[in-house]
Amino acid sequence: MIYSIAETAKANNLKPYDYFVYLLEEIPKHMDDTDRSFLNDLLPWSPNLPDGIRKN
Repeated sequence: MIYSIAETAKANNLKPYDYFVYLLEEIPKHMDDTDRSFLNDLLPWSPNLPDGIRKN
């Protein structure tokens, strides 16, 4: 599963390591949320991802 996430990140022009760090920082912030719609913002193709995790 981790390999799949890394490859999908690469396919979406993201830096895999930075993407994983971002996910591991953001997901715990939502552990008490009952609405899981925040996950859409974490997908590798989301335009809402920070620019710092995108390859130049």
